[in-house]
Amino acid sequence: MKDYLQNKKILVTGGNRGIGMAISTFLVEHGAIVAVHYNRNKSMADKLKKKFPDSIFLIQANLSDITNIPEMFKVVIDNLGSLDVVVNNAGVAINSGIDMQDEIWTNQWLDTMNVNLNAVGLICKKAIQYFIEKSIPGKIINISSRAAFRGDTAEYMAYAASKGGIVSLTRSIARAYGKKGIVAFNIAPGFVKTDMAQQFFDQYGEDTALDQIALNELTTPKDIAPFVAFLASGLADHATGGTFDINAASYVH
Repeated sequence: MKDYLQNKKILVTGGNRGIGMAISTFLVEHGAIVAVHYNRNKSMADKLKKKFPDSIFLIQANLSDITNIPEMFKVVIDNLGSLDVVVNNAGVAINSGIDMQDEIWTNQWLDTMNVNLNAVGLICKKAIQYFIEKSIPGKIINISSRAAFRGDTAEYMAYAASKGGIVSLTRSIARAYGKKGIVAFNIAPGFVKTDMAQQFFDQYGEDTALDQIALNELTTPKDIAPFVAFLASGLADHATGGTFDINAASYVH
């Protein structure tokens, strides 16, 4: 893998924790130079930078305000010098019960859409424009969810809807821009042992998640990172538009 990722310039959103940290770490360990986007947890981002000082560039941005994205993208390009791959990993999962007041529920719905879908759409737009302008055979890897296909619990309808949008977005990019050398992939994890999933585990219990999968252990971020690297390597370009389930057979389509 290292031969294929050597000196590749890659942006990973939400790259300082959970799945994103595993992806960033794996990519750097296999030769890539990574722009790690983060929002709040600067200490985690700083630890990653300290571990890989020559291969990690940190960029802070609040993706719930999509007006931040053009400047973020510009800073990434200015600091990396170029860009080969975008990994849209950042996301939120907000517990929004149907009995909430309409205003609160709607605001949480909009917050979820801004981070999980609207920001992803604008980052993809900026990346596509850049790849075309520079004649780069760019790659876009979007992290969706099994919830895009099987739905989710009542409290996470916004999450499922946003992840469903990512699937359609990814397929549209693949169909529209393949002749320009741009490929796009969708990865759909199930339950992954991260701090973001902890709220669900606290509410429903980790055994509930285990009961839904075919394996004996929950998926971890390290189970997802190598597959992202494989797609980023260029070895799977003819799978463009595809969705890859990494959910321990809890949903197979």
